[in-house]
Amino acid sequence: MRKKLLVIEDNKRVLEILAFALGREGYQIIRADSGSYGLHLAKEYLPDLIIIDLERKEPGNFEICRELREAGIHKPILLFLSSEKEADILSALDLNIGYIQTPFHMKELLMLINVNIWDVGSEMNSGNPAQFLAFGRIEVDTEQVLVLKDGLPIELTQREYDLLCRLASEPGKVFSREELLELVWGYTYMGDSRPVDTTISRLREKIEDVPSRPKIIVARRGRGYVFTGKT
Repeated sequence: MRKKLLVIEDNKRVLEILAFALGREGYQIIRADSGSYGLHLAKEYLPDLIIIDLERKEPGNFEICRELREAGIHKPILLFLSSEKEADILSALDLNIGYIQTPFHMKELLMLINVNIWDVGSEMNSGNPAQFLAFGRIEVDTEQVLVLKDGLPIELTQREYDLLCRLASEPGKVFSREELLELVWGYTYMGDSRPVDTTISRLREKIEDVPSRPKIIVARRGRGYVFTGKT
């Protein structure tokens, strides 16, 4: 059965472009040109994933996300965001929603959709991981426990690999250092988060083009780290 995508986009030209491109990938597309209509269609059709880009009309992105969650719709949501400030606002709302920052390439959007719609995070946690994940120039082969960049293998320690997979399982989600200590290291926070920062630093040295200006694993001040998948 084809997966259903609900696309909420108030620019009708962009809506048609997205619907055409995503439909060509085999998805069933449900179109909404306003947030209120999108909320109605989400309740009616229960899509597998919801994409929201509302810039010119009210209610906006964050309000619609909140209304969807309050309506009991917990399907994955992807937002189009235009700035780091918006990303920080989204993180503070704690709605567990992914995002992609504009401008972006359609290939990036498709990868992010694939990660979310096939529930990669749950598969990773269940011990039955998806075999292959791709984020731009970074690829993760979970069957062979292998990470590639530009098709070439990257030598990671087991801890670095586990941390990368944990972050990549939910692109756009900010993980606190305390969460990562528990999920990756297996112990609760005892006042020292340095192992996380140290491992992130080593990981950046291996996967980022410019480790001092990271694009793939980004710090959110006072909150933690987020995997963007951007390369």
